[in-house]
Amino acid sequence: MITNSDAGTADDAALDAALGVLRSATSVEVAATSDPGELDGALHRAGSRRVVVAGGDGSLHAVITALYRRRELGPDRVLGLIPLGTGNDFARTLGIPLDAVEAAESLVEGKVRELDLLVDEVGQIVVNQVHLGAGAEAGRKAVPWKERLGRVGVGPVNLGRLGYPIGALLSSIDPPVLRLRIEVDGEVVCDVDHPVLMVALGNGATVGGGLELTPDADPGDGRIDVMIARPKGTLSRLAYVARLGIGTHATHRDVETRRASTVTVSGSEFWCSADGELYGPERHRSWRLEPSAYSMIVPAG
Repeated sequence: MITNSDAGTADDAALDAALGVLRSATSVEVAATSDPGELDGALHRAGSRRVVVAGGDGSLHAVITALYRRRELGPDRVLGLIPLGTGNDFARTLGIPLDAVEAAESLVEGKVRELDLLVDEVGQIVVNQVHLGAGAEAGRKAVPWKERLGRVGVGPVNLGRLGYPIGALLSSIDPPVLRLRIEVDGEVVCDVDHPVLMVALGNGATVGGGLELTPDADPGDGRIDVMIARPKGTLSRLAYVARLGIGTHATHRDVETRRASTVTVSGSEFWCSADGELYGPERHRSWRLEPSAYSMIVPAG
């Protein structure tokens, strides 16, 4: 089990309870890590054993990134997850309980499922989602709200999930105007003469603690769910954000959805938010889907 040595005492209590469940069924070695070097050492010691990530989406991303760079991914590499983060979006998509004890029970009783992975042209991976434009701006502006509201509640059941809708509303007031050429499986679906507000590539369904950005995305179906938002004018943008908050934005007249195995975006400068990590500015990025890249234990139901 890979844990975050910088986690708080509330996480310690939840982790101890989850470990009690796991140790009643099997032997468990806990490796607390705080930097990439320690994580690499823990994965080296783990060998071919199943690795359970105790943490949030960022922790899961870090472990899968390390395994990808070590060339140790594949359908036979089985991971588990005890969600201890604020958002836990990938756990939500997979139906993994957000309660640590229930998640541990699902690890004991669950089934193994092969999952896909997104990889860009420089070798960076995406486990859950990558989005750019207003989505990335919303992510940047959501950080302080996510931290403040994340303190309201108990453990994973808190108001931190409202941070992203608040960030989306703030970014809609003064949104970035992007001129982008977007190619989906080699087909140009948007060119630079059409301003773009937001583009999302979903392997998982939600971001920001439950916001259904690509609600139909399934990380094991061999396809990327692509959402392109081009609302024109302030009222149209506000209507889009309102629908975004309740997961009905796909029905907005200025939203296009596609399913693909490759996506390329180029044009004016844009920022990306990949699994919650921001990077940029960029002028070109392409992503491809690697089907059945690894496996995870999911609830048997």
